[in-house]
Amino acid sequence: MNNKVSINNYSVESAGITKSYREAICELIWNGFDANASLINIVFKPNNIDYINEIQIIDNGTGIPFATLHQTFGSFLDSVKRESFSRSSYIRGKKGKGRFSFMALAMQAVWSTTFFDEQSKKMLDYDIIINAANKDIYKDSNRRISKRNKTGTIVTLSNLFGVSGYSFSCSAFLSYLKNEFGWFLLLNRSKDFKLCLNDSPVEYDDIIADNEVFHRIITDTQNIEYTFRITYVRWYEKIGDKFYYYFLNTAQKELFKQLTSFNNNAIGFYHSVYVESSFFDDFTPSDGVNAERLFGANLNSRVFKVLIKELQQIVADKQKSFVRSKGADKLIEHFDRKGVLPKYRNNKYEQEKRKDLMAVIKEIYCIQPKIFKGLNETQERTSVAFINLLLESDEREHILSILDDIVNLTREERENLAILLGKTSLNRITRTINLIENRFVTIELLKRMVFDLKQFTTERDHIQHAIAENYWLFGEQFHLVTANESFEKLLSKYLYILDGEGSGKMNAMTMKDREKNRRPDVFICRQRSIPDPFYQEEELEENIMVELKRPAVVIGKQQLRQIEDYMDFVSRQDAFNSQMRQWKFFVVSNRVDAYILKQYEEFKNRGKRFLVKSWGNLEIFAMTWDDIFRVFYTRHKYLLDKLDFDKEALKDELQSKGVVLTAATERNPFVACKNNA
Repeated sequence: MNNKVSINNYSVESAGITKSYREAICELIWNGFDANASLINIVFKPNNIDYINEIQIIDNGTGIPFATLHQTFGSFLDSVKRESFSRSSYIRGKKGKGRFSFMALAMQAVWSTTFFDEQSKKMLDYDIIINAANKDIYKDSNRRISKRNKTGTIVTLSNLFGVSGYSFSCSAFLSYLKNEFGWFLLLNRSKDFKLCLNDSPVEYDDIIADNEVFHRIITDTQNIEYTFRITYVRWYEKIGDKFYYYFLNTAQKELFKQLTSFNNNAIGFYHSVYVESSFFDDFTPSDGVNAERLFGANLNSRVFKVLIKELQQIVADKQKSFVRSKGADKLIEHFDRKGVLPKYRNNKYEQEKRKDLMAVIKEIYCIQPKIFKGLNETQERTSVAFINLLLESDEREHILSILDDIVNLTREERENLAILLGKTSLNRITRTINLIENRFVTIELLKRMVFDLKQFTTERDHIQHAIAENYWLFGEQFHLVTANESFEKLLSKYLYILDGEGSGKMNAMTMKDREKNRRPDVFICRQRSIPDPFYQEEELEENIMVELKRPAVVIGKQQLRQIEDYMDFVSRQDAFNSQMRQWKFFVVSNRVDAYILKQYEEFKNRGKRFLVKSWGNLEIFAMTWDDIFRVFYTRHKYLLDKLDFDKEALKDELQSKGVVLTAATERNPFVACKNNA
């Protein structure tokens, strides 16, 4: 039987029907879910050249009762399905246009439906046919008693155009289905809802980064309790231009949506919140009424206002958790890449300052990401420099009051930031103790190498590697340039560090010196200038070079001559002979001979221990390993003295690590010994 749609053929074409085959398929899938389907299967069978004759959307819904056919198919723009599961702004099945979406990819659509007839108490079948050439005509045929015992509908699209098997098997189509239906399948996971492609379920877990279900009970002014099931979802990728709260009734039909207060934060916090409750069964999403309705509710209802506050708190907590675990690290990476963070030297003290700054930046970012967003590079540098300046001064606690003037901090936020900014006591003590403990371990290992295992220890294989990793032995202020490389490479790297990229390209003519391929063991340069002892208005650049000898070698005239060769080579290089550079050369082994002892006496009047040669801005020092270790103890005693403001915390922390402080060791902590018990 032919039936006329209540509108003409041209009007159907001009009514905004989708032209996207993906949207068309999704429209028909939503129709199935609207019909209470829990399983929908998209079936297509491409041939060897990827051609498909037809595609079917099969659901196990309630079917299309024949008695409602005139309402469902006969009324264009006035469908009985005014409410649907749809989430986005694209209208799905709300105004009777969904059934015409097939025209985006097919010339004909046939609905073969099975429904339970209440009058005859039987399962009945019939077909509905629409041709794209005559859109205003729909035909029902083949009415019969069904041989099936389950309801459902099969939509068959034939005479396809613009699509192939690949159109429905490609990853882009699969991703489209995941983004469109992932949230709905998640909400109905407990009901085992499924969407399949050729019998294979569409897995959507890979688009969901985080999800959690909350339950809230809110009481209205008449002491009626409403239970709200709140499903929070964070997506791996952006699923739309905005992020919403979606309000659903007990049938899971979307009644309306409302923007969350966390839009446009530019931190990759892609989220949606779905709220299900009987409260929305009789709800008018309009704020035109200034008081609560006598029957039902609207946006001004007390329950709804309390609900919104609960939702905002849930999303705020989730955003902070996301920023703390993901976003803050990305911000630091961005600052590092752009060079926004201050430059820190490569020693552990400077790196501790860096960690302190990054921890505070992360905490501020967690409290309010907008503080660091939308800034140009100059503003980013200024903000970070300002925070760093306060952290390095006695005003670090003022960051809290400054931030409190910008953002309304919660009590928890204030407490967390106050704790972080107040970590000048135990946390810094703990880090310093860990640093000292690690250095003690290093010293003990070096002692074992150069004293107990000296017959097996070599310069290049053992000592050099140990010193290259622990050059703090010669001063915290030094930066390692190279270890065991030729002078040509060594001096090139040196120029790079001092003057920047490009300066290190040595002219081959200046490096034809026969000494250029010699390899000093460790070369260290100082990045900051030091005062010139003779000209107060000038500053010098201090550099050190270390020659390490195996423990069996006794330092004497021959070893000293080798260092003099290094010194002579440096002085001959035009790029390195400035009087504004100071050079210190060290030679280290287990023992020195009588010649070196005489040199100590000769240069004793210079007031520099271990000095054996000096002229102009070049000096040579000869040291034993025992000298190195004693200097270490002297330097680190100062560190513990600086911690005297909290000796009890220091004592407790050391004891927790198995270091026993006796009355003697409290006066001199460096004689502390490990508790073997």
